[in-house]
Amino acid sequence: MMMLQGLSLVGYGLAEENEHGFQASNPATDEALPQRFFRASPAEIDAAVRLASQAAPTYAALGGAQHAAFLAEIARQLEQRESELTTLVMLETALPETRVKSELARTTGQLRLFADVAERGDWQELRIDHGNPQRQPQAKPDLRSMLQPLGPVAVFGASNFPLAFSVAGGDTASALAAGCPVVVKAHPAHPGTSELVGRAIVEAALLCNLPEGVFSLLFDDGISVGQALVRHAGIKAVGFTGSLRAGRALMDAAAERHDPIPVYAEMGSINPVVLLPQALAERAEQIAYGLASSMSLGHGQLCTKPGLILALESDAFRQFKNRLPQALLGLEAAPMLSKKIAANFRDGIATQAAMPGVEYLYLQTVFGKKVGAAVLETDAATLARYPELAHEVFGPTTLLVRCPDKASLLATLESLSGQLTATVHAEAEEMTDWPELLPLLSRKAGRVLFGGFPTGVEVGHAMVHGGPYPATSDGRSTSVGTAAITRFARPVCYQNWPDALLPPALRESNPLEVWRLVDGERQR
Repeated sequence: MMMLQGLSLVGYGLAEENEHGFQASNPATDEALPQRFFRASPAEIDAAVRLASQAAPTYAALGGAQHAAFLAEIARQLEQRESELTTLVMLETALPETRVKSELARTTGQLRLFADVAERGDWQELRIDHGNPQRQPQAKPDLRSMLQPLGPVAVFGASNFPLAFSVAGGDTASALAAGCPVVVKAHPAHPGTSELVGRAIVEAALLCNLPEGVFSLLFDDGISVGQALVRHAGIKAVGFTGSLRAGRALMDAAAERHDPIPVYAEMGSINPVVLLPQALAERAEQIAYGLASSMSLGHGQLCTKPGLILALESDAFRQFKNRLPQALLGLEAAPMLSKKIAANFRDGIATQAAMPGVEYLYLQTVFGKKVGAAVLETDAATLARYPELAHEVFGPTTLLVRCPDKASLLATLESLSGQLTATVHAEAEEMTDWPELLPLLSRKAGRVLFGGFPTGVEVGHAMVHGGPYPATSDGRSTSVGTAAITRFARPVCYQNWPDALLPPALRESNPLEVWRLVDGERQR
């Protein structure tokens, strides 16, 4: 296996060892792993951002074809390291081999998807309104606009996706595709994985002859590096996946700057699932097993885990309630991603169960290094009395809520905050009796499912992985899918400029042959 050094990657150089060292642990054994990693110093943070700022104009000017080549080369470099990455991710996260390889494939796939988008160029929303100097009473100006990169982006690695939402994950891929240099703050739970991926990106940048500073990777086991990064004047946007508390802290730091910057934070969700009577009557067992699989996928450590299930009280609901614990019996207890996550899970379900009107419907082992599943049950009145029951508990658990009637179910949904997903299990014909349901859920969530289960986020052009606050900091955006690229760009309009001085994509001859909106008509 490649020898790790534990040093931040500052452009094409390495940081230095210092007194602030830390080690990752194997969640399956609680044993510290041997490699020490060293917190980036203030000077190293500044150097990384300054290099990114210097690289930004050159990298942006290279254009979509070269951005695409860089992204494709990163994917190739990662695939060459598959064996080393798989071993290291399993050591640092206790994730099974099949999950790690699947996540690596997702990571390289989305890198190549963004490469295609960057090369095609139409993500820039190119618009041309030709001028008319003869127009009366006032001449019409020639207007041409496009999205252009913001500049250096700070990306934070996520604990639960060491590959797909971390160093070379969706935030990094979309920012690089937009033409923005990236400075990543590695997650302390998997620093070795982060270093190995970071080296792959640096190697790709060297092979593509890119300016130094297009990528840097900074280590820290606390919050000081992340806070300093967000507050640095050279950073122009932030991509984050994690807890509401951490995301809110980054949003506040960014807002307090002399020049506030956007923070695109995905901060969790309980992803409500609504079970309508006819669907339950016809397939309670199928739904129960599907939900059991979904809530336990990744041992419940997915942001799209169904954490709240709503249904009307009925015989079908009681049948479903009996089937759900049965569906979980085959689930084996397993270590969580870190000792801290496991402790938070235990505290979370214990806090819920201690509330009046809440009881365990199913409880597997939750002590020791391995953690099992839990299902709790309450009613709509109790949830209304204790709204904190609707807070996310990260791990393999869900809360079943009995509703006495349609009005109480709709009122419960209306009381929820913003969500990443919302799901309805129903027969198509019974939806005619619930006309309020889809409009309500589409106001609450970024992705609304009919049937199926919310875990498993397809990476494609139409995907929306976002939602109203606090699911995300900006519900107008997505962190998955090709629309994610627009987060790291802003519109610029050029008025009455000579054609030869315009960016190539806006020139009259359209030398890049990209799709544009010309005088209101889409053409190339």
